Amino acid sequence: MGPGSVGFGCDCRRPAASLVPFLQDSVEPGSVIHTDGWLGYLPVESKGYRHEVTVLKGKNKPPSELMPRVHLAISLLKRWLMETHQGAVSHKHLDYYLDEFTFRFNRRRSKNRGKVFFRLAQQAVAVDPVTHHRIVHPLSPKTRAKPQPVGAT
Repeated sequence: MGPGSVGFGCDCRRPAASLVPFLQDSVEPGSVIHTDGWLGYLPVESKGYRHEVTVLKGKNKPPSELMPRVHLAISLLKRWLMETHQGAVSHKHLDYYLDEFTFRFNRRRSKNRGKVFFRLAQQAVAVDPVTHHRIVHPLSPKTRAKPQPVGAT
């Protein structure tokens, strides 16, 4: 991911355990990871990332002023989910929604609009195909596979 890029991943069953593998798949070592004060972020620095912490609790300023880029990205994600999917967002497909939003967000200021299609086509041939069964039944033992970083390129 480049400067000002976002990356999203969801493993709601064990968020702290999935954080470091997500970062290692998505972010270059040495990059700055800016987080709030959640203890699940503690291993970030020991894994080769520069870690900036902004503790939100007990501050006079609202979170939107303390971490404006995070607030912007999350606000746009929530609006995109509600408008595009009309509130019919399925937890089962959340990773796919997050991948699409990440792709769109990270290319929103692309100088060459044709390159967006080029990157989409490039990504389509770079990742393994996803079967209908895997999309419909993502937690099935038959379809458990490591998620591929779509939109992180």
